[in-house]
Amino acid sequence: MAAGGAGGPSPPPAAPARRDLYWLRSFVAGGVAGCCAKTTIAPLDRVKILLQAHNHHYKHLGVFSALCAVPKKEGYLGLYKGNGAMMIRIFPYGAIQFMSFDHYKKVKIYCSLYWIVVIRWGKRKAVTTSISGMTAVICTYPLDMVRVRLAFQVKGEHTYTGIVHAFKTIYAKEGGFRGFYRGLMPTIVGMAPYAGVSFFTFGTLKSVGLSHAPTLLGRPSSDNPNVLVLKTHINLLCGGVAGAIAQTISYPLDVTRRRMQLGTVLPDSEKCLTMLKTLKYVYRNHGIRGGLYRGLSLNYIRCVPSQAVAFTTYELMKQFLHLN
Repeated sequence: MAAGGAGGPSPPPAAPARRDLYWLRSFVAGGVAGCCAKTTIAPLDRVKILLQAHNHHYKHLGVFSALCAVPKKEGYLGLYKGNGAMMIRIFPYGAIQFMSFDHYKKVKIYCSLYWIVVIRWGKRKAVTTSISGMTAVICTYPLDMVRVRLAFQVKGEHTYTGIVHAFKTIYAKEGGFRGFYRGLMPTIVGMAPYAGVSFFTFGTLKSVGLSHAPTLLGRPSSDNPNVLVLKTHINLLCGGVAGAIAQTISYPLDVTRRRMQLGTVLPDSEKCLTMLKTLKYVYRNHGIRGGLYRGLSLNYIRCVPSQAVAFTTYELMKQFLHLN
């Protein structure tokens, strides 16, 4: 008699059932990773926005003096202003970015950039990760716009009373839905090098580390002993390095995006209507160090733990949700 015949039904295989909900588990893993990362560096994000756009209350201050000045003027909760909108935005953003990265890297993308990367470097991740980042940005950009407007406000000078009020005001006074996409161009242009370099660097460091020192740097995955993953502290280090390199390349476009997003909130908004005009204006009036790269040191401080926590949390969530 064949096994599983008349003696009773065979138990259903577990693997196909797991694969059925793979996309949902991947979505949750990416969302949790994004929320953990942004919550970790929320105070640094607030101060960075204030410095990038030269808020008149803090424009004379440096990074650390601004971090001390915000709680004195607005209380410690002032460091988390705009974080509610950030959490609403970052869960789908992180989820879409990580999930689409896992999806796109399995698809052959026939475009010139793809062939340049594949033929010359033998890598496809630089393209797929940039596309995943753009997908996430476009879907969640209006929430980022609202978060920046709320974060730029200083206690006693509120234009918006909350997330819903900000949405209504921008829609009514700034051209409907188009108003929510101010600064999208520098965001998209900057997303390609940022997401591509970030994931590419992390993936390269991970591959090199596990190839050359698997015993020292790696350990078996908790959900699949046949898969080798980086140890947690090595994950943190690789994620931090990847984030720092990516931020350095794309930072001037990040400054440009913030100024365009703030729009009518800034007195010089008419000079920041397009990406090129904004870049020229910031460079001519504030230079490279005090303009295009203002707040970069803070960005290193916030970017390293952010990327480290994001990649590490995602790796841990993948194991917890059996994604390996």
